Amino acid sequence: MTLTTTARLLTIVVATGTGLMAGLYFAFSCFVMRSLDELPPADGTAAMQAINREVPNPVFLVVFLGTAVACVALGVVAVVRWGEAGSARLLAGSVLSLVAFAMTVVYHVPLNDRLAALDPAAAETARFWSDYVSSWTSWNHVRTVASIVALVLLVA
Repeated sequence: MTLTTTARLLTIVVATGTGLMAGLYFAFSCFVMRSLDELPPADGTAAMQAINREVPNPVFLVVFLGTAVACVALGVVAVVRWGEAGSARLLAGSVLSLVAFAMTVVYHVPLNDRLAALDPAAAETARFWSDYVSSWTSWNHVRTVASIVALVLLVA
């Protein structure tokens, strides 16, 4: 397989995975979190806990982790091909997609783990829920934009 073929295949894989993740983040930013926040705190908490329990399934993990691995590979290919048309866009798209991945691993997952440890009916959970929704959603907007910009760069 030539380097050009490898670059094309990796670009398709990364763009597809990044697009899927961008869509997921976009849905949470546009309506999922707002809908959960309209529920009583105990119900919103319980619903988000249920969502978070279902996320780490094989299909999601293949896309989420596979895209990150493919981003690293595409970044290496872009550096090796530096100076060729599109290399800077491929590297930038890979990096932005990895930024969204890193935000998930470093920020969202630990916050979700804190939520998972709470009793939805407890009074302190209602206070936590309000802050959780606000901060989780704000940082989700950032990873949504990063993923969308990454996708645009990858398909340009």
